[in-house]
Amino acid sequence: MTAATSDLTGLDGLAQVQAILRGDLKAPIGETLAFDLIEVERGRVVFEGRPSRAVYNPIGSVHGGYAATLLDTACGCAVHSTLEVGEGFTTLELKVAYHRGMSDTSGPVRCEGTIASRGRRVAFAEARLVDRQGRLCASATSTLLIFPLERP
Repeated sequence: MTAATSDLTGLDGLAQVQAILRGDLKAPIGETLAFDLIEVERGRVVFEGRPSRAVYNPIGSVHGGYAATLLDTACGCAVHSTLEVGEGFTTLELKVAYHRGMSDTSGPVRCEGTIASRGRRVAFAEARLVDRQGRLCASATSTLLIFPLERP
């Protein structure tokens, strides 16, 4: 079952993200870009990815969008893990810094997202993406809006 088509009513954010970790739910973007959630706790998540030539840009390295997607996902899921039942979120801003290029030999890469602060309506999160040798490839900060979900 994908997260996009599943009924998550009645689950708080941590339970939803834990369902992804267990494999009960799958986010289609993770399948498309070959990354998986490997750790979760309230306010913190870790993803592992395997960049391949399928995500190369025309100059022969991993496209920056691959790193940006992992970073956005990690920031978002860190916030998602703190949501109450009936809350949703969306990214308002993502600032990415690229520190080192990646190739198909960089992986597995790890991306850790943590919450810097969370209020009632806005959260701030940070993420770091490192290669197999622990070298920083990219980092990000994100501002996310928290909102009540509409009831059907």
